[in-house]
Amino acid sequence: MQAAALASRPQASGIMSDAPTKEEKLSPVEGMKIESNYLRGPIPAELVDGNDHFGKESIQLLKHHGTYQQDDRDDRDGGKTYSFMVRSAIPGGKLTSEQMLAEIDLCDEVGNTTLRITTRQGLQHHGILKSNLQQTIHRINEVQLTTLAACGDVVRNIMCSPCPYHGDAVYSQLQAFADELVTHMRPRTRAYHELWLIDEATRERQLVGGGKIEGDEVEPLYGPTYLPRKFKIGIGLPTDNIVDLYSQDLGLMAIAENWNVSGFNMLVGGGFGVTPSAAKTFPALAQPMCYIPLAQAIDVAKAVIKVQRDFGNRSDRKVARLKYLIHNWGLPRFKEKVEEYFGGPLAPPRPFVVTDQNDGMGWHAQGDGKWFYGLNVENGRIKDEGSIRLKTALREVCRTIAPPLRLTPHQGIIFCDLKESDRGRLTEIFHRNGVPTTEETSAVRRWSMACPALPTCGLSITESERALPGMIDQMEHSLAELGLAGEVFTTRMTGCPNGCARPYNSDIGLVGKAKGKYTIFLGGRRQGDRLNFIYQDMVPSEEVVPRLASVFRYYRDERQPGEALGDFCHRKGKDDLLAHCEIPVEAV
Repeated sequence: MQAAALASRPQASGIMSDAPTKEEKLSPVEGMKIESNYLRGPIPAELVDGNDHFGKESIQLLKHHGTYQQDDRDDRDGGKTYSFMVRSAIPGGKLTSEQMLAEIDLCDEVGNTTLRITTRQGLQHHGILKSNLQQTIHRINEVQLTTLAACGDVVRNIMCSPCPYHGDAVYSQLQAFADELVTHMRPRTRAYHELWLIDEATRERQLVGGGKIEGDEVEPLYGPTYLPRKFKIGIGLPTDNIVDLYSQDLGLMAIAENWNVSGFNMLVGGGFGVTPSAAKTFPALAQPMCYIPLAQAIDVAKAVIKVQRDFGNRSDRKVARLKYLIHNWGLPRFKEKVEEYFGGPLAPPRPFVVTDQNDGMGWHAQGDGKWFYGLNVENGRIKDEGSIRLKTALREVCRTIAPPLRLTPHQGIIFCDLKESDRGRLTEIFHRNGVPTTEETSAVRRWSMACPALPTCGLSITESERALPGMIDQMEHSLAELGLAGEVFTTRMTGCPNGCARPYNSDIGLVGKAKGKYTIFLGGRRQGDRLNFIYQDMVPSEEVVPRLASVFRYYRDERQPGEALGDFCHRKGKDDLLAHCEIPVEAV
């Protein structure tokens, strides 16, 4: 039955010529999706069963609705205490002050009192009880946001360079294109509306004992089984790769002519997730496949997604991302299949060089007589803690100045459309609430990121968000002593190898390998177009910064003029670095 459902998808003439000749055993998650009646499954009944958690099938299906079941791993002595992460998908990170206020209110009323900016320009809550899940998602939708497709085996939140340069038509066109692309990529199932957006009595009448829905017209892009795994899209520029295009399943590198977007170089097959116990998994950079005119970009993007839908691995989720299909087929064969689905030839990619990222931090003229200001938010966590009352400050800004907002791929906030008279007022609000401004934030802290990890992530091996700020404190001290305080390089930490904070193309990557121990990666770079390499493995947390300090010292003494840290490490290589960088005696 499962194989029949897969084979029943609408196919273009000749498309199935590369299909397997024998039936493969599908993963259990594929069976759950097939039997779910377009993402419904047992969720309706389990929402009202009185338990504080869902069963295995619902847990998988709920991801497509924007929520993960979690438990507090700091408090397992008396058994698991269940709660939910709820994530809003915010294309390009664009939202209003009213929407931000609504999200902040929710984190206080039903969450753990904090709100987190994600590395994909969304927002997420932690600590939502099952009894508050429907209310939470409903209220997010009341302010014209959504959690649909923020997680799950679909196109996730579409990223876009966020800076509001209103005097630059290219940025405006990219942001408008991102909005248009979203309308084509979101799931069409009515299950989301039925579960979360109508009153309880109506929901019970519609869902309890409801009939099976048939036909792919419900999901013309995804079909009844959706995609083999998650699919990530980013939109950027050669001069502004803040969205890390090379880390995306599908990266759209804008090509501009005469200050207008003429089309995109399409990069395919990026992805950083790695399963520690599976040598067959690996991080990969997206590869340039073709150039597409702007008018054809959505249709070619759909063709890429459909090829992954029909040929991606559905028997082993560890190797189900697009990068593995391209690795197995090779890029030329993959491109041929995309051309077949698209219905025409695709031009080779245009020459380009990635030169920079623009995190949008600090003060910038918008080009229309107004200003925008980018505020660094350490690891994206919006909270009031000790003398730093960021949540309180944001409430005041959103209520009094009420600017449009943009969330950045480095987990910062951009305040848009500010008048000259707003500049001093904004800074005063931050200072009064103890919030460090971007100008008061070190370069190493500004360009750092960490995933949430413990205590909420079920995949985490060790600390990340709770550990990185202390390490940054130490790195600031070491860099200042060496006269390197102004050096710009990226530091990214994750509590496991899955790579949610994109550690594998950064100057310094710190990846959790065991409890309290990390793999140190070096040699990537801020532009995002190069993977780093393993420098040292299984490094105790207390030794991470001392070992990096030796690298910093070598960098200071041997770098070439203008050479960035990642480029220096890449040029020297692992063996040379190990030979010249002293390992602290206590670490031996």
